[in-house]
Amino acid sequence: MRCVIARFPFELTKNGVMEAMEGVAPEPITGESVTIGRRQYPVKQVGAVITRQDRRDFSAGEVVRAMVKLGFTCHAVPQAPGAAAAGPVQRASALLGPSAAA
Repeated sequence: MRCVIARFPFELTKNGVMEAMEGVAPEPITGESVTIGRRQYPVKQVGAVITRQDRRDFSAGEVVRAMVKLGFTCHAVPQAPGAAAAGPVQRASALLGPSAAA
Protein backbone atom coordinates (compact mmCIF):
# COMPACT_ATOMS: atom_id res chain seq x y z
CA MET A 1 0.00 0.00 0.00
CA ARG A 2 1.30 3.42 -0.88
CA CYS A 3 1.22 6.00 1.89
CA VAL A 4 2.84 9.38 2.45
CA ILE A 5 4.65 10.04 5.71
CA ALA A 6 6.48 13.35 6.17
CA ARG A 7 5.88 14.22 2.49
CA PHE A 8 7.70 11.08 1.30
CA PRO A 9 5.88 8.17 -0.40
CA PHE A 10 6.35 4.68 1.01
CA GLU A 11 5.18 1.29 -0.24
CA LEU A 12 4.21 -0.53 2.95
CA THR A 13 2.79 -3.98 3.49
CA LYS A 14 1.57 -5.56 6.69
CA ASN A 15 4.19 -8.32 6.42
CA GLY A 16 6.90 -5.77 5.69
CA VAL A 17 6.05 -3.79 8.82
CA MET A 18 5.97 -6.97 10.91
CA GLU A 19 9.37 -8.02 9.57
CA ALA A 20 10.85 -4.55 10.21
CA MET A 21 9.63 -4.59 13.82
CA GLU A 22 10.76 -8.17 14.47
CA GLY A 23 13.40 -8.18 17.18
CA VAL A 24 12.80 -4.51 18.08
CA ALA A 25 12.10 -4.02 21.78
CA PRO A 26 9.11 -1.75 22.48
CA GLU A 27 9.86 1.55 24.17
CA PRO A 28 7.68 2.80 27.05
CA ILE A 29 4.29 3.95 25.77
CA THR A 30 3.45 7.55 26.58
CA GLY A 31 1.22 8.41 23.63
CA GLU A 32 -0.60 6.62 20.84
CA SER A 33 0.45 3.04 20.20
CA VAL A 34 0.00 0.21 17.72
CA THR A 35 -0.16 -3.54 18.27
CA ILE A 36 2.18 -5.48 15.97
CA GLY A 37 2.16 -9.19 16.57
CA ARG A 38 1.91 -9.67 20.32
CA ARG A 39 3.66 -6.42 21.22
CA GLN A 40 2.45 -2.87 21.61
CA TYR A 41 4.78 -0.15 20.26
CA PRO A 42 4.63 3.66 20.38
CA VAL A 43 3.60 4.86 16.89
CA LYS A 44 6.57 7.23 16.69
CA GLN A 45 8.95 4.29 17.25
CA VAL A 46 7.25 2.29 14.50
CA GLY A 47 7.34 5.28 12.16
CA ALA A 48 11.06 5.79 12.78
CA VAL A 49 11.84 2.12 12.11
CA ILE A 50 9.78 1.71 8.94
CA THR A 51 10.67 5.07 7.36
CA ARG A 52 14.21 5.48 8.74
CA GLN A 53 13.36 9.12 9.37
CA ASP A 54 13.82 11.24 12.45
CA ARG A 55 10.74 11.17 14.70
CA ARG A 56 10.45 14.95 14.49
CA ASP A 57 9.87 14.72 10.73
CA PHE A 58 6.43 13.07 10.94
CA SER A 59 3.36 13.15 13.16
CA ALA A 60 1.88 10.27 15.12
CA GLY A 61 -1.33 10.76 13.14
CA GLU A 62 0.42 10.01 9.84
CA VAL A 63 1.71 6.70 11.18
CA VAL A 64 -1.64 5.82 12.81
CA ARG A 65 -3.48 6.36 9.50
CA ALA A 66 -0.98 4.13 7.67
CA MET A 67 -1.12 1.39 10.31
CA VAL A 68 -4.94 1.36 10.36
CA LYS A 69 -5.03 1.07 6.56
CA LEU A 70 -2.67 -1.89 6.80
CA GLY A 71 -4.96 -3.58 9.32
CA PHE A 72 -3.09 -3.02 12.59
CA THR A 73 -4.90 -2.09 15.80
CA CYS A 74 -4.02 1.36 17.11
CA HIS A 75 -4.64 2.61 20.64
CA ALA A 76 -5.25 6.11 21.96
CA VAL A 77 -3.16 7.81 24.62
CA PRO A 78 -3.32 5.73 27.83
CA GLN A 79 -5.20 7.29 30.73
CA ALA A 80 -3.48 8.06 34.00
CA PRO A 81 -4.11 5.45 36.73
CA GLY A 82 -7.27 6.24 38.66
CA ALA A 83 -8.53 8.74 36.09
CA ALA A 84 -11.20 6.34 34.83
CA ALA A 85 -12.58 5.75 38.33
CA ALA A 86 -13.02 9.45 39.13
CA GLY A 87 -16.11 11.21 37.89
CA PRO A 88 -16.17 14.67 36.30
CA VAL A 89 -16.78 16.42 39.65
CA GLN A 90 -13.83 14.64 41.28
CA ARG A 91 -11.54 15.45 38.34
CA ALA A 92 -12.57 19.13 38.41
CA SER A 93 -12.03 19.27 42.16
CA ALA A 94 -8.58 17.72 41.79
CA LEU A 95 -7.67 20.29 39.13
CA LEU A 96 -8.75 23.17 41.37
CA GLY A 97 -6.63 21.92 44.24
CA PRO A 98 -7.13 21.83 48.01
CA SER A 99 -7.70 25.61 48.41
CA ALA A 100 -10.93 25.44 46.38
CA ALA A 101 -12.61 23.26 49.03
CA ALA A 102 -12.14 25.85 51.79
